[in-house]
Amino acid sequence: MKISGLLLLALIISLPLLGQNNKKKVPNLRPFDEKPLHFGFLIGMNTMDFRVYNTGEAIGDNGEMLYADVVNLRPGLNIGIVSSYRLRPNLNLRFLPGISFGQRDLMYYTENFPEDEKEKIESSPLQIKSTFLEFPLLIKYSALRMHNAKPYLVGGFNARYDLAKDVQDRLLLKSLDGYIEFGAGFDFYMTFFRLSVELKASIGLANILNPAGTGDLLDQQYTDALSGLKSRIFHLTFYFE
Repeated sequence: MKISGLLLLALIISLPLLGQNNKKKVPNLRPFDEKPLHFGFLIGMNTMDFRVYNTGEAIGDNGEMLYADVVNLRPGLNIGIVSSYRLRPNLNLRFLPGISFGQRDLMYYTENFPEDEKEKIESSPLQIKSTFLEFPLLIKYSALRMHNAKPYLVGGFNARYDLAKDVQDRLLLKSLDGYIEFGAGFDFYMTFFRLSVELKASIGLANILNPAGTGDLLDQQYTDALSGLKSRIFHLTFYFE
C-alpha cells in the first residue's frame, strides 16, 4: 500500500506515451541500443521508511513500555546522472550517482494498546530528515523492443551516505548504509531521447541505530526503546538518456 500511489502515477504517465509511440510506423532512435556507452540524467520522487525493531521492555521509573512506529510517510526528491555500459544485447551495467532528500516521522507511544487507545509521549513525531549521497551500481535486463517501448527489470547494490545524520532528532543514527535495490520499468523511445519510467525499492542491510545515543539523558529513553532501525526507500524515477 505504501507504493500504490507511485504505481498508479507511473501507469497514468506510461500508457499515453505507449499509445502515442505505437501509432508511428518508423521506430525512433533505432541505433540507440547498439551504442556501447551513453549518458543522461534522472529525476524522481521517493518515500522513506523504517523497519522498526522495538525492545518490548519496560523503560523508565514508572515501568511503562515505550515503543515507536513510523507515521506520515512524506514525498522526497532524488536527482542524479546516468552512465550506462552495454554488456551484451539487452543487458546493461548502470552507475547512477546522485543525491536524494527525504524525511521519516517516528512517533513514540507508551503502551502497546490498540490504535485508538495509544498514548503518545510527544504531541508530534520525531522528524528524521535525510540528505543522501548515493552510489548505485545496477544491472538492467531489457525485454525485446516493442516498436517504441520496452519493459525491463533492474537490480543491484547502492551505497548511501547520509549528510544530515549527526546528533539530532533525539536519536543518533549511523550515516553509512548499504542497500539491495530491485525494480521494473518501461523505456519509451522518443524522437530525440529515451524516456524511462521506473518503480524501485531499496532495502537497507544494516542496523543504523547507534546505541550510544545522543549523550543527553533526556533522550536516552528514545534509544533504549529500540533494538534496531533498518531503512527502506521506495522510488518513482524518470530517466532522460
